[in-house]
Amino acid sequence: MSELFFGAFTVARRYPARPARVFAAFSDREIKQRWMGCEEVSAPVIERLDFRVGGREISRGGGQDGAEHLFEGRYLDIVPERRIVVAFVMHVGGRKISASLATVEFTPDGAGTLLTFNEQGVYFGEDGWAEREEGTAAGLDQLDAWLASQQEAASA
Repeated sequence: MSELFFGAFTVARRYPARPARVFAAFSDREIKQRWMGCEEVSAPVIERLDFRVGGREISRGGGQDGAEHLFEGRYLDIVPERRIVVAFVMHVGGRKISASLATVEFTPDGAGTLLTFNEQGVYFGEDGWAEREEGTAAGLDQLDAWLASQQEAASA
């Protein structure tokens, strides 16, 4: 019988872009493909992004350990430019490692956006919440870099 490990974390970032632009980075497949990922998963590919309540998202990529990382999510709630709620499972090397509920909130912050990412869930057989939080933070840092590159391109 495997052990269950429960966890939750919150990661917040301020971006120098309006909520509509930051929200689009999650809702538009082409944009999301440009910034998503983390150090643990190289070049993840979004295979499906049906961005609507009840819609699914599927992405996969290769991990540093050579094992495939698979994300399968379903959107439970979407309020444009305000919030996204998604339930998802993660598989590594064909083995389900976690099931989570994530909420992404977009709050106007002057000329920018405060993004708050909350995740809660369970790991099956190993405690990996610290790594998940680190990976999420790294991914949101990549979003920051992508948003900054778009501002530089627009001002050039």
